[in-house]
Amino acid sequence: MPITEILSRNAELYGQETCLTEINLDLQENHNVIWREFELIENNPAGEYRREMTWQVFDEKANRMANLLLKRGIKKGDKVAILLMNCLEWLPIYFGILKAGAVAVPLNFRYTADEIKYCLNLSDTIALIFGPEFIGRLECIYDQIPNVKTLLFAGEGRPSFAENYDRLTANCSSVAPGITLSDNDDAAIYFSSGTTGFPKAILHNHTSLMSACITEQKHHGQTRDDNFLCIPPLYHTGAKMHWFGSLLSGSKAVLLRGIKPEWILRTVSEEKITIVWLLVPWAQDILDALDRGDVKLEDYDLSHWRLMHIGAQPVPPSLIRRWKKYFPHHLYDTNYGLSESIGPGCVHLGTENIHKVGAIGVPGYHWEVKITDENRRPVAQGQVGELAVKGPGVMKCYYNDPEATAAVLQDDWLFTGDMARMDEDGFIYLVDRKKDVIISGGENIYPVQIEDFLRAHKAIKDVAVIGLADKRLGEITAAIIELKPGYQCTEKEIMEFCAPLPRYKRPKKVIFDMVPRNPTGKIEKPRLREKYGAASLVAAQTQR
Repeated sequence: MPITEILSRNAELYGQETCLTEINLDLQENHNVIWREFELIENNPAGEYRREMTWQVFDEKANRMANLLLKRGIKKGDKVAILLMNCLEWLPIYFGILKAGAVAVPLNFRYTADEIKYCLNLSDTIALIFGPEFIGRLECIYDQIPNVKTLLFAGEGRPSFAENYDRLTANCSSVAPGITLSDNDDAAIYFSSGTTGFPKAILHNHTSLMSACITEQKHHGQTRDDNFLCIPPLYHTGAKMHWFGSLLSGSKAVLLRGIKPEWILRTVSEEKITIVWLLVPWAQDILDALDRGDVKLEDYDLSHWRLMHIGAQPVPPSLIRRWKKYFPHHLYDTNYGLSESIGPGCVHLGTENIHKVGAIGVPGYHWEVKITDENRRPVAQGQVGELAVKGPGVMKCYYNDPEATAAVLQDDWLFTGDMARMDEDGFIYLVDRKKDVIISGGENIYPVQIEDFLRAHKAIKDVAVIGLADKRLGEITAAIIELKPGYQCTEKEIMEFCAPLPRYKRPKKVIFDMVPRNPTGKIEKPRLREKYGAASLVAAQTQR
């Protein structure tokens, strides 16, 4: 059953109940930040506000969007892109595209103009809806995207080359258009994170989207009484697929535009939030703020908060130990997934398995996993190999890229490119990205193991370990360390802290610098390798 039917059901059963709330808690100190410096979640410079939407209004907005697209000649299977910041209109627009039988193409709001052009062309997009933050970038490429016949603008200050989304949809019917959808119909194209060059277009059908709803609800047990706090960007599968559990259960969700610890805690308190999904840096920021006394738990009513879960990157066990000291009654879960597997859930820890913190978990609901060698044969339990997953949320293909598809899909198995091992109890531990393995003197070194160890240092806010060129060993390990505000540390102190590690795992070099992360919270190691002259280590080694 397509997820559009779930929305229609909710509108019929719970029409007058609030389903979405958008909150902007504060004016930014600097509204002149250029888009290249955008944080993961940006405040709206309009100032503090709180907006709500009911299930009925949600459904009606989606229907109006669908009918507008149909009036403009959009046919079943056509691609319609979304380039918007998180906002109350984002999900109705997404569902409107689906209701028209079209394929939704969410775009990363931090894409450059060239990346936007590349993604629009790669996905064969013929219509685009965008917000005011993107006018400048689209002006640069307007004449280079000839296949995009319809440009809709949502917001104030409409550019001359686009039409007014609000005015046009207001004049369209709020009745569902009656387009028949099947589970096998194409539904959405998501893009890989783009940390290794231009992103790949990942095509999913309606079965994938529905499976995400079922998996999320099964894992976290959402009921009508839950209220989900959604902070990450909706263009990514992580945020949206976690919200799909709210969709299936007919429960509320809050979109928070900001990640300051006090804003998160205030929202949890005032909105009676029950479930929060955090990225590791945000959880660390909350704990650090509590340690410093910048925020105090007694200032907030957090009694409704039952579950905190984390995804998008390996979770340091030390972080969860700290978390449980402040929040001893919280259920905890971590989720693993890729956009190729419709986001989180193909592997998850499970709230009953907190004693296995550090593992990404066990196969998710209706999912299978295996760990394989370089010939894609299963390895012995406990050995490191490539993680492969199989389930209803595996992508259909990389759109317009059969070669890349064939490289990762085999007999319905998705080979993730992540290196993992399985312990004696069947729990899976992520070791590292396959491409991130450092080979030093013939020894395979997995950076995430060193990173997890270093994050326990009281002065370290974030850390990334990369390989740097070395004439004798080929590569040596370098730790890029971002210190917490107000802390100082020396390379010698870091080396002494690393003494408990086996010698070959100790970083050979320490660099104090900012650790860049992409919008899903993953460390942008290609950027660091390029910065420190390590972008083509393998090629360099074979040439000398």
